Amino acid sequence: MQPKKIFIVDDDSFLLDMYALKFSQSGFDVSTALGAVAALEKLRADKTYQPDLILLDIVMPVMDGFEFMAKMIEESLAKDAMRIVLSNRGLDSDIKKAEDLGAVGYIVKASTTPAEVVTQVSAIISKNKK
Repeated sequence: MQPKKIFIVDDDSFLLDMYALKFSQSGFDVSTALGAVAALEKLRADKTYQPDLILLDIVMPVMDGFEFMAKMIEESLAKDAMRIVLSNRGLDSDIKKAEDLGAVGYIVKASTTPAEVVTQVSAIISKNKK
């Protein structure tokens, strides 16, 4: 079985590296982007890159995660990828907005260890298998 391709998007390089390490240790094929603008550039530059899953932050400079998801829809980028939000913001309105933009999961960073994030993401993948 092919490892799941996960694309992690966050503006914090420390967190990005930490999550990349945790997911690669758990058998995922990991790619990262430092911020939403870089992530969009990567997806636009390589139309063949189709991650199974995009794990993204909401609060990022220049372009937030909501704008990023809207652009992905608008430009049909990685349209088969599951989207899971990993954010410190856990307001019901943010969760609803993420769901409206196609997110299949929402994890609050502050109350979840990196190992728990991997576990929750794996559970969301299992639940949303096509």
